[in-house]
Order: sequence, then C-alpha cells, then structure tokens
Amino acid sequence: MGKRLTWFILAALLLGGLLGWGLNTAYAGSPEGAKAIERWAYGLDIPTQMFLHLIKMIIAPLVVSTLVVGIAHMGGGGAIGRVGLKAFLWFVSASLVSLTLGLILVNALHPGIGINLPLPAVTEAVDVKPFDIAQFFIHIVPTSGVDAMATNDILQLVIFSIFFGVGLAAVGEKGAPLVRGLEALVQVMLTVTGYVMLFAPVAVFCAVAKALATQGLDIVRDLAFFMASFYLGLAILWACLIGACFLIVGPRTATLLRYLRDPILLGFSTASSEAAYPRTLDALDRFGVPPKIASFVLPLGYSFNLDGSMMYMTFASIFIAQAYGIHLDWMTMIQMLLILMVTSKGIAGVPRASLVVITGTLSHFNIPEAGVLLILAVDHFLDMGRTATNVIGNAVASTVVARWEGQLDAPGIAEPAVKPLDGAATEVDSFEDYGKS
Repeated sequence: MGKRLTWFILAALLLGGLLGWGLNTAYAGSPEGAKAIERWAYGLDIPTQMFLHLIKMIIAPLVVSTLVVGIAHMGGGGAIGRVGLKAFLWFVSASLVSLTLGLILVNALHPGIGINLPLPAVTEAVDVKPFDIAQFFIHIVPTSGVDAMATNDILQLVIFSIFFGVGLAAVGEKGAPLVRGLEALVQVMLTVTGYVMLFAPVAVFCAVAKALATQGLDIVRDLAFFMASFYLGLAILWACLIGACFLIVGPRTATLLRYLRDPILLGFSTASSEAAYPRTLDALDRFGVPPKIASFVLPLGYSFNLDGSMMYMTFASIFIAQAYGIHLDWMTMIQMLLILMVTSKGIAGVPRASLVVITGTLSHFNIPEAGVLLILAVDHFLDMGRTATNVIGNAVASTVVARWEGQLDAPGIAEPAVKPLDGAATEVDSFEDYGKS
C-alpha cells in the first residue's frame, strides 16, 4: 500500500494543480470571478483543514507515548543527557550550515536586485512580536501536561515527557504496568495513523487546488527567479545533509531516503511538518533507528532543527533588502544570521512562523517591514519546499544520533511497528519490546 499511497499523492498533486490553474484562468479578472474563486477556495479548504485536524488529533498522544516509553527504556538521566547533547550538537551545526548557505546564495545570485514590483495589497496580517529570551525559556516549561497536549505544543510535550519518562524509569518495577499501557497506546496511535493517511491524497488535491486557484501562475512568474534561487539553495542543502549522512551512516543512506519518500512527499504537498511526523517516525523505525532515540530526537528537531525554514529566513531577509536597494555589509549580514539563529528557536508551532521571524528581523535592521508582502503571495509554494527539507533534516539528525550511540540496527533487524501503516485493515505486530532495541 505504501507505493500506491505515493502514487495517489503524486496524482492528487498534479490533478489539484490542474484544477486550481483552470479555476484561476476561468474566473480571474472580474469581481464576479473573484467571488467565484473565493467560494471554490472556501469549499476546497474544508477537506484540507479536516486532514490537518486529524493529524493534530494524533500528534500529542503519539509524541507523549513514544517519547515516555523510549525514555523509560533508555534508563537513567545520563543516557538521556548524552543523546540530548549529541542531538543539540547536530542541530547547531545544521542550523549554521543552513543559515550560512542562504547567506552565500542570496549574495551570489542577487535575486532581489532590479525588483520593481508594486507591493501587493495586505490580505493577511503577520503577527509580529519581538523575541524575548526570558519568555522563551519560561514558555518551554508547561504549566500543565494536559494543556501542552491540548495545544499540541511540541516543545512543552517534550519537556513533560522527559520528566514523566525519567520518573517511570526511576520507580522501576512499580511503573511497569504504566509502561506496558503506554506501549499499547503507541500501538493504537500508529494504527490510527494508518487510517488517517488514507485521507492524505484528498487533502493534497484540495490544498494544491486552492493555492493555485487563489494565487494563480502570474505571481509565480513574477517572482520566478527568487523562487528558483531558493529551491536551488534547498537542493544544495539536501546534498549537504545527505552527504553528511552518507559519511556517518554509509551506503544505507539510500535505503533511508527510500523509506522517507512518503513523509517527504506528504510534507511537501501539505506544507505541514505535523502531517509528516507520524510517517517519519515509522520510516525511521523501519530503517533501524531505535524508537527510544527517534521518539526523543524527532520532536526536539521540530523545535530546534528546522533546516529549510532557517535557510529561508536568511534568504528572504536579504532578498527584501536587495529589492529595496538597501546595501548590507558582511558584518551586518553575519549579525543578522546570528540573530536568526537564536530567534528561530522560539517559534515552533506558530502559524507562518518564518514570516514572523523575518518581519522582526527586518525591523531590527531598519528594513521596511512591508517588504514581507513581496514574498507573502508565494510563501505557500516556498513553504512546501522548506517543509520537505525540515522532514529530511530531522530524519537525518535522528539517524546520525543513533549511529553515534552505536544503536542503529542492521538491515533486516528493524521491523515496522505497524504494517502496512497506510492500510485500512492493519495487521499489528507485538509492541512488547518497544524502545528496548
């Protein structure tokens, strides 16, 4: 079913694009046509939002159950600290590479030089708040585990799960029944994920159709060089990530990419990292990354290791400066890079998070914030690429940490927790040994 799901999503991507382009061509250019497109967009948005709500429905129980069980089986705080330190070393290194690559490319290609576009009308307000490091650290700690689950705050869920998992490991045999119960919850949630994924092609079809119906191809053509430059940067970043994975993991990297095919495609077509999370977790499990490591590193990565988003922040900020004819010296751009390095860590789960950070950075360097409107119209199409990059970046991070820990299973040892994950009639394996590998 896995290959069929991939083809279904690709077909939905193509057909949705054709429908959206057809609607935009047929109705654009008149007030009545604009109202018709608005009605179509309203209807097309319903299945997409339903799918994203289904994904959000399973994220909290899946993250908490997998992470708590993994930590409980990991043992003492020493193992957790060691894995966490290695993960953060990778996150910081990958962040610097992503930001620096964006800085170099935007200065080499100059996509903003000569831009002479009128600023588009404001259709969406970008909520901008200055980065407050004190509030960031206070926000990390949840006031309630239930509230963190209700709001799907990944970072707070990680903190709650770490404390809960360490506590379970500390009480030993007394906590065994609870561990077994959570193992069963993992099994159930992965099965539910299989059912939810059956709806993915419909959501992809509607999301792409809405985007092209409302934006059309004209704005894409107007900013084609900017978009092409950014996607070139993403391709180079992919090459860096995959190359680093190959150096550390070896030829098995090709197998990892094959397993990641579905979550990458799902993340790209929905522009939602949350939609790809369950599939990424399953792909890593099948590849041989122990669940206790994948379920710990992957949620952290979605808060601290958004490689595609970070490269976009540098690229877009300097692109806007170029579009306004504002010259930035290298010291100023390096300062911008370091600020983005810090501020990008505090926006996990914020809608249009990259635009929020970009707007705050522009104001800091006295660049007109209205420049964000230049890229707002094509942000969805760029978000697709950076979301897919975030998926592969976090998967590579989990795999590398597993290799550094000496716990990456050999081919043929790791089995999927649920097979097939995307089938309606799902055959479930025993989950008694979850997290012990």
